[in-house]
Amino acid sequence: YREFGARVAVLARELITRGVGPDVAVAVCIERSVEMVIAVHAVVAAGGQYVPIDPSAPADRVGYMLRTSRAGIVLVADDSIGAALHAAGHGVTILMVDASVSTDGGAVVAITDADRLAPLRPDSAMYTLFTSGSTGRPKGVTVSHHSVANRLWWGLDVFAWGVGDRIVQKTPYTFDVSVPELFGPLMSGATLVIARPDGHRDPLYIAELIAETRATSMHFVPSMLAVFLDVVTREQGADLSSIRWLFASGEALPPSVVARAHALLPQATIHNLFGPTEAAVEVAHADVTSAPATIPIGVPVWNTTTYILDDRLAPAPVGVPGELYLGGVQVARGYAGQAGLSAERFIADPYGAPGGRLYRTGDLVRWDSDGGIEYLGRTDFQVKLRGQRIELGEIESVMSAVPGVVHAAATVASAPTGAEHLVGYLSPSSVDVALVKDAL
Repeated sequence: YREFGARVAVLARELITRGVGPDVAVAVCIERSVEMVIAVHAVVAAGGQYVPIDPSAPADRVGYMLRTSRAGIVLVADDSIGAALHAAGHGVTILMVDASVSTDGGAVVAITDADRLAPLRPDSAMYTLFTSGSTGRPKGVTVSHHSVANRLWWGLDVFAWGVGDRIVQKTPYTFDVSVPELFGPLMSGATLVIARPDGHRDPLYIAELIAETRATSMHFVPSMLAVFLDVVTREQGADLSSIRWLFASGEALPPSVVARAHALLPQATIHNLFGPTEAAVEVAHADVTSAPATIPIGVPVWNTTTYILDDRLAPAPVGVPGELYLGGVQVARGYAGQAGLSAERFIADPYGAPGGRLYRTGDLVRWDSDGGIEYLGRTDFQVKLRGQRIELGEIESVMSAVPGVVHAAATVASAPTGAEHLVGYLSPSSVDVALVKDAL
């Protein structure tokens, strides 16, 4: 902890000297590593907001994210990535993060408001995370410190991570579920176990990592949890006895998957978490350790409200489908650079205190008889693929830009093996399918 704090403070002071303060965006383009964790924490310590960028993202998409977030500095840990950003002409300052350089942890003092360019406020932005958009461009969701702090302290109170626990950080940092993994362990004195880059795609590696590190907490997207349970044998499951908490979020959690997880890991508690990118990670929780026949979204976390409303914003009775609206401190500030879209999706709260807002999720749900929320589907054209939220309009927009495409439509077909296929209706006489694949 001393060494980590020192490295974060050194980098944070460097960022402050370069003008980073509250609400200033700093992009992080680093594969999962110690350097990535240091970079994220340093941006936050300096008072800025971090903008996670996948190092493998196309140059055009990276450029759009940098322009939309107004990030003038990019943190990298690979010279080739920095060179590529310069070659693309994005006009940003590249800073290298290197955790191999020695540092004297005892000589470095943590960053406070006295060091920052301006005081850090609860409403200051903590991150802007990009998710799929229907126009063919991603949407940048900006979330405040107050929102994230509420989620983190709620989680530490309910799940009680502490000294001796080992929390695996395997969620890509471009996905908001990474936030509790990146910050929760270090707020509680737990050990942070950093999975190798792309390790989250390999179930056998994850099983070996749990067994080797005696990890106590793991998170899976339900579809990947299903694959993990397919691959890991009951004999291998005996090596996973250290797991105390098993979390799932990002898409609907099937009861059959919960039952299989409970059979493989009988010592673990299993938790279904729910929340869109437009709120600070998860806003509802259900303990499903008993493997119930129906898996609910659950009940709201601290300082959060959930409404099920009809198309006139009137409350839907128990058992009647309606759209889910979220209110409270965890609702995001809005979409970066898209005031019109923010006004459309973040509306005034007709049932809360003056000035309160609701986020319209697009999720079709209903109240169950126990006061929980049951997920039914979507009210729009949005889909989930392995937990990643995708607007089909974005796929269609890219396909339509390919020379020779007259019309395009996208849908998702899930095979029993979990394979997904995007199906386009193309002009067969003039289109090279390879061009479409490259565009996607």
